[in-house]
Amino acid sequence: MPNPHLQRVPRNEMDKDTQEVWDLGMTRSGEADVVEVFANSPPMMKWYFEGFYKKIFYNENPDMKLDVRTKELLRLKLSKQHGCFFCNKWNSVDALASGITQEQIDNIPNPSSDFFDEKDLCVIELSEQMMLQNMSGELTKDLYSRLKKYYDDEQIVEMGFVTAVLTGMAKYLFVFDLVTKEDVCPVKRSN
Repeated sequence: MPNPHLQRVPRNEMDKDTQEVWDLGMTRSGEADVVEVFANSPPMMKWYFEGFYKKIFYNENPDMKLDVRTKELLRLKLSKQHGCFFCNKWNSVDALASGITQEQIDNIPNPSSDFFDEKDLCVIELSEQMMLQNMSGELTKDLYSRLKKYYDDEQIVEMGFVTAVLTGMAKYLFVFDLVTKEDVCPVKRSN
């Protein structure tokens, strides 16, 4: 269970939008520690959920070109590899809603052509290059060539940015002890 040092904002002191995120966290995962701590900084909370998620991830900004299913696949692979219990519960619901099957969710830790097509496999490989555990990650010429079969450079840049934000957010969640860590989590406590 999370045990953050930062003050938690009680649900009844949160604004209506933050309460909705708290409620959704509790419904999906049974924990909302991240929301309670994140609520200490309403501008950061607003940017993350409205600026990043609504405008960039879910394409409320019409300039975003990458489809939501691809973003959900990137996010799901990262969270399954990073081992964030809260994220995995949350992301699985959204992955299903985007068209990713339960069978694919179950097999994303070890993806194969039995469950994913070539397009999905190269997206998953990009996530593997960006995950916390991979300090030697690289967008190789080969991976770039495979991605280019399905995406233009603008979309590939968007994939990189989305995975960078999500990976950085995962590190934040783990370092600040805001989520339950699963066994695969690479961020370990020193004590």
